[in-house]
This record gives sequence, C-alpha cells and structure tokens, in this order.
Amino acid sequence: MNRKLLPLISALSLSLAFCAGCSTKKYVRNQTAPLIDKTNELDDLTAKNTRDIRDTDARAQKGIQDVQAKATEADQKALVAGKTADEAQGVALQAKNRVTSLANTVANLDNYRPVVETTVHFGFDKANLTSKAKQALDELGGDIPSAKHYIIVVDGNTDSTGPADYNYQLSQRRASAVIQYLAEKYEVPAHKIYVIGLGKDKPVASNASTTGRAQNRRVDVRLMTNISDSQTATNAPTGGAQ
Repeated sequence: MNRKLLPLISALSLSLAFCAGCSTKKYVRNQTAPLIDKTNELDDLTAKNTRDIRDTDARAQKGIQDVQAKATEADQKALVAGKTADEAQGVALQAKNRVTSLANTVANLDNYRPVVETTVHFGFDKANLTSKAKQALDELGGDIPSAKHYIIVVDGNTDSTGPADYNYQLSQRRASAVIQYLAEKYEVPAHKIYVIGLGKDKPVASNASTTGRAQNRRVDVRLMTNISDSQTATNAPTGGAQ
C-alpha cells in the first residue's frame, strides 16, 4: 500500500468513528429523554398523591377527634342528667318516707290525748336550745314522772327561708336537740319519743313578716297518754270496807 495513503486512511477512520459515536449518543438521548420525562411526571404525581393522602388523613383525624369530643360531652351530659334524676328520686323518696312516718304516727296518736304541751323557739338557722327554751322544757319535764303509759311527740319546724330539703334537715336537728335534753335530764327512753321533722310544711304564722317567721322557727312538744279520765277514775282506789 502506498505510504502516502496511510495518513489519509487513518484520518478517514477517525472521522467515521467520531461520526458513529455522535450518532450513538444522539440515539441514546432520543431514547432516554421520554423515559426521564415520564419518570419526572410520575415523581410529581406521587408527591401530589402523598400530599393529598396527608391532607385527607389530617381531616379524618380531626373528624374523629370532633366525634370523640362530642361523644364525651354527650356522656358527661348523660351522667349529669342521671345524677340529677337520682337526686330527684332520692328527694321524692325522702318526702314519701316522711309522709308515711307522719301518717303512721298520726294513726297511733289517735289513741292518746295531750297532758302537757309546750313550744320552744330557735334563732335563724339555729338548732341550739336557749335558756328560755330549756325553761319551757323543764316545765313539761316535771310532769313526766307522774305520767302513765305516756309518749312524747316532738315536731320540728322552720320558716320558709331556704331550700325545702335543707329545712327538713334543720327541723330534724331542732327536734333532736329537744330529745337529747329530755333524754339526758329526765331519762326519757327512746321508744317513748315520736319525732317528726316537718320543715316549713306546718307554719303557725305568715312567713311574709319577720315576726311570723320567728314564730315558725320552733319545736312543738306534747306529753301524751293513752289513759283516759274515765279509766283513771275507774282505777282509782275507793273508800269503805274491804
């Protein structure tokens, strides 16, 4: 081969190789460009779906929390309503028991007649005995030793100030103060005493005035016996020969 042709052949070979390389790279770019674009599109779509899922989950969690809060609030309201109903039922039961006790006492009292009666008064919202109250009880207590087959009826009362249930309790405390005084000083046994806490249900004066309310803050005490005057006369000893 002619030595002069060798450089030309080499240059031509290199040119062909370069052109072939350029064609290959262009071909690769043409083939991969759509794949890259598609991949980028899928990445964007995935990111959007992730954001949508996150937003949906946040809304769902908020909805669940709202429902739970409303359910808790409903439970609390139901609990309060149930407690209120129980309290109302308890108050009604107490009132029923007081009425039943009063009816039984009244029925039993039909067999008794009063021997001595007295009334003691109390200060506003007070249940302690004053010296004047003790003096009145002492006058009644002096007749206890001579009484036969007796009972003592103690009615506690209040004015109309304050809730009814509180007044029932206050009237009971006032009656208990009278009972304790008679039991300790005159040794009255418990089975001889009938106690009724009437609260504000049995006023003797109008609660519209200060004087009337003061008269209603009281305990009525009655010493009663089931021995009639005729029985006493029959049982009394007679004169004459035996």
